Amino acid sequence: MIATLFLSILGIYAAVGCLFALVFLLAGGPKKIDPGAVKGTIGFRILIFPGCMLCWPLLLKRWAKSESLPTESCAHRIKS
Repeated sequence: MIATLFLSILGIYAAVGCLFALVFLLAGGPKKIDPGAVKGTIGFRILIFPGCMLCWPLLLKRWAKSESLPTESCAHRIKS
């Protein structure tokens, strides 16, 4: 009973993640979140598909807010 419920929830999470990853990658979501992904090729999108599928709640939140990745603020970047 518990195993069936767990696998059902995991299956729903994976299905929602797969649909989100397809929409996110086809609609240009990585470009809004990470400026370095502007020149991303189809191969790049294929490589990040599993990660988008797994981390879809975080990506959905960032995409909805159109938040970009935090900028690095180390001593080397501050000097230049």
